[in-house]
Amino acid sequence: MTGEFSVAVHALVYLNHMQRPLTSDALAENVCTHPARIRKVMAKLKKAELVSTREGADGGYTFLGDPHKINLAQILTALNTPVVELTWRSGNLDMECLVASGMANIMDHICEELDDTCKQKLAEISIADIDAQIFRPKSQNI
Repeated sequence: MTGEFSVAVHALVYLNHMQRPLTSDALAENVCTHPARIRKVMAKLKKAELVSTREGADGGYTFLGDPHKINLAQILTALNTPVVELTWRSGNLDMECLVASGMANIMDHICEELDDTCKQKLAEISIADIDAQIFRPKSQNI
């Protein structure tokens, strides 16, 4: 999973909480990252219709949709990012050794299953769920 996912979730939770347009500078300050990174992530969220933008003195990004219905899997899909991904494959398909020639495909399959399982879990968590966890009385936090 990339840092973009954390940036996106944080920004959407904050936009939902604030209930008003926020600039990339305001979001960057709360997320603790650079405004250019915010703009890059927000462009993907806008394309997925999770946020809208408005220019001008009172412009910025606005959260769209119902926070009870927007889940983390939808955000992940908007970013076009897998949860689990191999960036390197061991072995060689052309080698005679069954371990060397078979390992890459086996590991790919394991990662695909893990990615699917993670996405199913993320689909169970909404923006409203995260908001509720943040603003739950401290005595109820785990």
